[in-house]
Amino acid sequence: MALGQDPLDALEIPDGTTAEEHDLVTDGDIVVGGQSTVEFGVRGRNVLAGERVTFGGDIEAESDCRLDVWCDVAGNVLVGDDAYLGERVHIGGRLMVSGDLDIGDDVDIEEGFEANGWIVIRNPVPTLVFYFLVLSQLLSIGENEAADELAEALSGDSDEDPLVIPRGSTVSDDAWRVSTPATVGDGCRLHGNLRAETIDVGVDNNVFGSLRARDDIDIGERTQVHGDVTTRDGTVTVADGAHVRGDISCSALELHDGAEVDGTIRASGDIRLIQPTPDAEPRDSGSDADADGPTDAGASAGESLAGDTNGSTDEPKGADTDKSGDSAAEASADADTNATPDADAADDEGPEPDAVPDPTPDTNPE
Repeated sequence: MALGQDPLDALEIPDGTTAEEHDLVTDGDIVVGGQSTVEFGVRGRNVLAGERVTFGGDIEAESDCRLDVWCDVAGNVLVGDDAYLGERVHIGGRLMVSGDLDIGDDVDIEEGFEANGWIVIRNPVPTLVFYFLVLSQLLSIGENEAADELAEALSGDSDEDPLVIPRGSTVSDDAWRVSTPATVGDGCRLHGNLRAETIDVGVDNNVFGSLRARDDIDIGERTQVHGDVTTRDGTVTVADGAHVRGDISCSALELHDGAEVDGTIRASGDIRLIQPTPDAEPRDSGSDADADGPTDAGASAGESLAGDTNGSTDEPKGADTDKSGDSAAEASADADTNATPDADAADDEGPEPDAVPDPTPDTNPE
């Protein structure tokens, strides 16, 4: 989260966030802007809520929990470390704190509370207001390093991105309604229709609802949207492997090869089908040989086709040629048959002159 901008200017859903039956669960921190309504319970590392935030379930914080003035929690509040409650906070269940409890005036806890550490009752400065005042002052005087150190100290040593709900938002099982851009990380499972200015959905997500934005909507790879995707003036981008199980209505559409759309596509502008870019790798000798192979095969096939064409054109001649070939084969066979006895005779007569001695006696007188 950049310190040079309002930290609550967008809905940010980190990787691995899941909306279960009654709770919104994430591994990192949860930051809720003032005057927002979260009809879920929440579970995270640190839970921070601005003024007049309403929670419809339990709050479970592994570390600290900080609720600003006039917050209302319908269920229990379970805190692993310290808890800070502003004035006139209402908790409909029980408050259990493993560390210290800093509590403001006129706090209403219906089923009582338990704290293992120190309990301080006072009227503290609203938590989020105090943090933002300090950060703003540090940034205004150019102390960026000190602001970074304070931000790191507030966020702890967690490497997980926080779940950020902007001011004046509504989060329920039916819909997520914000007036800011919305970003969904990777591997999330969400329930409800998402309404925002712009929507950027990561990869491997499962959204059981529709997406609606004023401007662009980006849907990452292998993400499933169980609803419609609608934008008023923007471009909808559906990545490879993504699956939209509803209709798409937009000004322009970029549909990657491998994406699926079950419903109807309506676009007032361009529709682009993006093909995957082939790998530009050099071919080896084997691939060259394979490349030459089809050419030779084609030539052979062409020659074979030409031979078949000639044969089919002169079918009687082909038949005569076959007959003459058979006659020639028979004549050759007869010739071989006739030549065989002569050869045998030659073989019989040939060795005899050499083998039989000359019977004529030597008559030369000495």
